Amino acid sequence: MMAAGEAARRGLRTALLEKNSRLGWKLSITGKGRCNVTNDSTVQELVASTPGNGRFLYGAFSRFGAQAVMRFFEGLGVPLKVERGRRVFPQSDHAADIVEAMQRFLRQNGVEVLHGTAESLLLGPDGVEGLHTSAGPVQAAHTILACGGCSYPATGSTGDGYRLAQPAGHTVTPLRPSLVPLVAEDGVCAEMQGLALKNIAISVRDTKKKKEIYRDFGEMLFTHFGVSGPVILSASSHMREMEAGRYEVHIDLKPALSPEQLDARLVREFAQNQNRDFINALGGLLPRKMIPVVVRRSGIAPQEKCNRVTREERQAFARLLKDFPVRVRGFRPVEEAIVTAGGVNVKEVDPKTMRSRLAQGLSFAGEVLDVDAYTGGFNLQIAFSTGYLAAASLAPGEGDGT
Repeated sequence: MMAAGEAARRGLRTALLEKNSRLGWKLSITGKGRCNVTNDSTVQELVASTPGNGRFLYGAFSRFGAQAVMRFFEGLGVPLKVERGRRVFPQSDHAADIVEAMQRFLRQNGVEVLHGTAESLLLGPDGVEGLHTSAGPVQAAHTILACGGCSYPATGSTGDGYRLAQPAGHTVTPLRPSLVPLVAEDGVCAEMQGLALKNIAISVRDTKKKKEIYRDFGEMLFTHFGVSGPVILSASSHMREMEAGRYEVHIDLKPALSPEQLDARLVREFAQNQNRDFINALGGLLPRKMIPVVVRRSGIAPQEKCNRVTREERQAFARLLKDFPVRVRGFRPVEEAIVTAGGVNVKEVDPKTMRSRLAQGLSFAGEVLDVDAYTGGFNLQIAFSTGYLAAASLAPGEGDGT
């Protein structure tokens, strides 16, 4: 929608081919229906928040960055607000307002909306000459593939762009889920299914390279298969070479307390509950669902009286609260991911224009490319920036989005 509207705004006769019955279906469910349209960040911060080929996007972010996106939507009558983590949402908290603004953008600039599916590119001797669609051929001087990845297939993201790009000579790098829940190796997470933890810290360790690769603070969720929630989704995008047992998530359940402060807290708790069983004295320290699991991992007998817990046992228990490990077996399926990592090889695309280096008359925008970012509005920013640049490069000399 951004690419089509911007191309039409610049005076190009433009058609948008939409396979769904309505425009912006996937956009309408982002941010749990609130639509996290961007992140109020600098160009450098946007690049740094895109672990999947962020440098490739420097030109797109420079031409149409976060502040340009914010001005764009406010100019279309959608007031915005900035929340924790500089996440930007419509003030109404309704993704529908963003979808309707994009639809207005298309109408105002005279974009013709065609409903149908793209079957293949029309390839001629000089490059791409349009599309074969379910309704017949559509001739075009230039075609922009902006049809997303393969996550959330119910919204129409079924990997069509990869299939369309390959006959034009493009390669597609291996696809994998990103911003996706993680499957744990043992069953302890299932025991705590439905438990949400707030104000916890996590670190992710790559056991193969023997180093920490990510650290975050916020919220997470235990599920029947493993772990999910904001900090886990962000962590998943750092696990670039997934294999069973390679990555460990270490949860600090008491990040506000130093080890010494936590030990002092345990001394007080155990003194106040000195004649109670250990398992019954932890209600002020841990959520109920977590207590049996943590007690089992601690090695302290559940019925041990608190006044019998040794100093060494108490200190080991404190270490467990500061470092509760979850060993990761893999990702949940790509269909459950927020974004798809992998896609059209960015080496085959000009980062200054989003044009194909291999086929004349072809450009790319958004998730179909091998680019992916953290959660927090960065992936929609990629969509808007690359869509804008792909269109702007077709009608040079008319200014930019800054």
